[in-house]
Amino acid sequence: MTTNQFNAALGFAFVIVAVTLSLGWAVLALVGAAGFYLIGSVLRGESALLDLQERFRAFARPSRSG
Repeated sequence: MTTNQFNAALGFAFVIVAVTLSLGWAVLALVGAAGFYLIGSVLRGESALLDLQERFRAFARPSRSG
């Protein structure tokens, strides 16, 4: 399965959950999926925790250009 196919399946699942249950449950499902994705990538060694911390720090720091 390619990344685009997986993203399409995830989007389809999100819409199904949002329609059948509610938007809150659909968002909760996405948060859970993101958590398991992060855990899996750390366990496979694809993403280090320090790398994630740097990403969050860079995101939280405002840009001071110009």
